[in-house]
Amino acid sequence: MEQPSRIARALAGVLSALAALGVGHGVAALIGRPATSPLVAVGSVAVDAAPTPMKELAVRTLGTADKPVLIGAIAVVLVAVAAGIGLIAWRRPRLGLAAIGALGLVGGATALARSGLADAGALSVVPSLVAAGIGVAALAVVRHSTATRPRTPTTMGVGSRRRFLGAMAGVGVLAALGAGVGEVVDRTRRAARDLIRLPRPHSVAAAIPDGVQVPGVQPFTTANGDFYRVDISLVTPRVDLADWTLRIDGAVERSLELTYDDLLAMPLIERDITLACVSNEVGGPYVSSARWLGVPFSELIARAGVKTGVEQVFSYSSDSGYTCSTPYAAVNDGRDAMIAIGMNGQILPDAHGFPARMVVPGLFGFVSATKWLERIEFTSYAERTAYWTERDWATEAPVLTQSKIEVPKSLATLDPSKPVIAGTAWAQHRGIEKVEVRIDDGEWQEATLADSAGIDTWRQWYLAYDGPTGRHTAQVRATDGTGQLQSQDRTKVFPDGARGWHQIQFSVA
Repeated sequence: MEQPSRIARALAGVLSALAALGVGHGVAALIGRPATSPLVAVGSVAVDAAPTPMKELAVRTLGTADKPVLIGAIAVVLVAVAAGIGLIAWRRPRLGLAAIGALGLVGGATALARSGLADAGALSVVPSLVAAGIGVAALAVVRHSTATRPRTPTTMGVGSRRRFLGAMAGVGVLAALGAGVGEVVDRTRRAARDLIRLPRPHSVAAAIPDGVQVPGVQPFTTANGDFYRVDISLVTPRVDLADWTLRIDGAVERSLELTYDDLLAMPLIERDITLACVSNEVGGPYVSSARWLGVPFSELIARAGVKTGVEQVFSYSSDSGYTCSTPYAAVNDGRDAMIAIGMNGQILPDAHGFPARMVVPGLFGFVSATKWLERIEFTSYAERTAYWTERDWATEAPVLTQSKIEVPKSLATLDPSKPVIAGTAWAQHRGIEKVEVRIDDGEWQEATLADSAGIDTWRQWYLAYDGPTGRHTAQVRATDGTGQLQSQDRTKVFPDGARGWHQIQFSVA
């Protein structure tokens, strides 16, 4: 057998691995389980296995880019391993073929470990098993293309070189086609979703007052594309409505199996609600506000007939086995908790939980805001423990009273034509009663509050400032609707949210 150069052999291994990943990705899309794509399955296990401090660091330093960075790192490792397999495949073919097949099997094992065998979870191994077969076949074909008597021990003849390059090109095309299948499936699904028309709500949201917006502060209503997103999913789940239902069971008189059309036909409410992530540092970006459309939990509770003794709403997501634990009292005390299907007048975007997600005012998202919802179980804390609770985060996590300065930006110069300090405060389901600002080490000054759109939304504020030139500091603190002052003592986000007063430095020219 003729011997390609080291670079060519390494490239053969890499292309074979890419063909395996491409086809595996396509198969995962075809079966409606994009999270079972081999690369994503391995990355998801890495996310699960990462210790809490590492996850905090990733969110703090990388923000929403943490998952793409992880996938990229895994891909780099995979390329290096595949290149090594290619180098040995001509000298030790059985070892090389077995090694590239093993890469696919690792993906299958990790996908199965996350999904289990229940509810057809065994289907999750199919993309990786197909990928393993494709990887072995691709490397075998490329290797066989050089199976002629060599002219010299280390060089290839013209015919062998052409066959080798042809085989390599074919493997590259296979990789592209496999990945392209996923894109075609996704486009087809999105086209069908775009035909959906949301019904008018039975209970329309109150008009947002004209005076809620302070100039220079972020928009009171966050655009869908700008709304923060923090979750464990490495790829956005793509849900096919033809196969989707929302199952409601547990300690209920009547278990329910609701289709998307069933949700559309129910009495819907429309509400403006601000959501916040427990990973938000003091002054951080993980808080946003939207107008939500959905089925009130009170409707589901009445239809299912929830029994006495229930302590939590245990929700299940199609996001790689994610689960969430919500205090039952928070969906049964009259607040506007809902199963949302619309966001800012549009169908719920894929990135924010299509076809349905939970929205519960007053709680951090990790105990209230399950996206890509597929099951709700009314149960007790003794019977079920949620994803983040298993990782020692708080079981109950009400949103803290928090505030931040947005104008001017830290280390910026105050605009002399608009000499104001301004920002946002929030304490969902309690509301904001007062905001105070302190410049340098001076007295606390009460800021002017913008109009309120309700206790479940954030509130903007501003303070006119006419101070001396030079460098200054500004701190902010808020008091919620119960009279509780925002905590000064600094804490980390783990286990139930960051505390402390936001402070910036700014200059006056």
